[in-house]
Amino acid sequence: MSIPRAQSKTKIVRFLLSKYDFSLCNSAMSIRILLAGILGGVVMFVWSFVAHELLPIGEMGVKTMPNEDAVTSALQTNLGDNPGFYVFPSGGFTPGMSGEEKKAAMKKAEEQMASGAGGLLIYRPKRIFNFPKRLGIEFATEVLESLLAVFLLAQTGIRGFGGKVGFILIAGILAAITTNVPYVNWYGFPKDYALGYMTTQIVGFLLVGIVAGLMIKRTDQPA
Repeated sequence: MSIPRAQSKTKIVRFLLSKYDFSLCNSAMSIRILLAGILGGVVMFVWSFVAHELLPIGEMGVKTMPNEDAVTSALQTNLGDNPGFYVFPSGGFTPGMSGEEKKAAMKKAEEQMASGAGGLLIYRPKRIFNFPKRLGIEFATEVLESLLAVFLLAQTGIRGFGGKVGFILIAGILAAITTNVPYVNWYGFPKDYALGYMTTQIVGFLLVGIVAGLMIKRTDQPA
């Protein structure tokens, strides 16, 4: 590499590094961001427990299946040891179909749904449900969500309490509608189920915003 080219690249690297604030990694603010993210995740987790166990929000749209034994027996007979995500009716859809065949299958499925039952099925022949493990995964997920939201907030330079809460609240609304609305639109998820789940998510992010607004003070924001 020629000396002028090396010097040019060095200048570019110095310019890019000068635009990045590395003080975030070693400042008191970074500790506050970390603590706010963790505490926000704990608060979100506690709220999720309240919503599912103490309030009716967690049960909205969820029903038990009548004559469950007969249904599960039929599933085991027809699906056997083939776990998966099943959509019915399928209209005869099979992998490898041509574009025209897929259109025909979709049209047939629409006709079948209009005149009969339709839905989704997540099927497992057997599932060992480890409740403490699932609870741990849920807790870790919500702490991670909170950490990411608080980290994004710290990059904005928003200084007012209301602005901080509003920023994370909007992030929560975005997270809630990203999956729930398409699930209702395309897969026919019950609207009350989606509403309950979205409410739980949005309130959780609102609480994270309050925690972040209280913990990340004006003087802690990067210059």
